[in-house]
Amino acid sequence: MAILIPHASLRAAAWKNGGGSTTEIAISPKGAGFEDFDWRISLATITASGPFSSFPGIDRSLMLVDGESVSLTIDGARKVVLTAAQPMLWFPGEAAVSALVAAATTDFNVMTRRSRCRHQLEKIAAPGRLIRRSDTTLLFVADEGTVQARSGDRQFALSRYDALLLDAGDAPQWQLEASQDVAIFRVDLFI
Repeated sequence: MAILIPHASLRAAAWKNGGGSTTEIAISPKGAGFEDFDWRISLATITASGPFSSFPGIDRSLMLVDGESVSLTIDGARKVVLTAAQPMLWFPGEAAVSALVAAATTDFNVMTRRSRCRHQLEKIAAPGRLIRRSDTTLLFVADEGTVQARSGDRQFALSRYDALLLDAGDAPQWQLEASQDVAIFRVDLFI
């Protein structure tokens, strides 16, 4: 059954290193922690340069949501700069990742436990049509504006940073309506 996850209902938790915060959007299984989740989707605000936490056995995707840019060094050699033009990065959770920020940024994060599931993250736009391709799909509104997600007689209104979690019992097609172009992050989870 579809679950609307309003951003206003979520709470941020500070990182142990003091360099930012994380806001969990959804996790499976429900109530899991960092050591036993199958998948976890969150927002992270990076306020200071420093290392990311290590998550062995986890595949991670980041997409820049807010801020000019974040520069990442992976395993001491590979350098990647996330910007509006190049907003996404995939990396293994056990990689040594360090961030360099000039100003605060907000990133959309997807983590999946490699031994249990995998994910696909992409940026789509509303208005448009969503055709489901996995049993679990999460839609996240990354822009200002309102999106109406409709399927049959079901309808949900989403604003910036709101999410809609769809499971196997939900309709395979959804119409995404908006009065202007709105960026949406689509996460498909394959278990």
